[in-house]
Amino acid sequence: MDIDESERVVEPVSRLAVVSYALLVVFLIAWFFYGWLVLRQGLIASIGESAGTGFATLVVISIIGSIRRAKG
Repeated sequence: MDIDESERVVEPVSRLAVVSYALLVVFLIAWFFYGWLVLRQGLIASIGESAGTGFATLVVISIIGSIRRAKG
């Protein structure tokens, strides 16, 4: 039994999720500048550290969302 694209219900993104992602972006930018300018660890190292932190955070959010969706 296939569901057409027009029949699929799309839930809107909550305001809390949008604010949380915006705060994550601000944190990652601050983390980049802290590593680059304060710790003087180099531009590429700071980019890599910020990107790695962002990807790891998104993986954790994805796992938590999958667990919550499976329970409910």
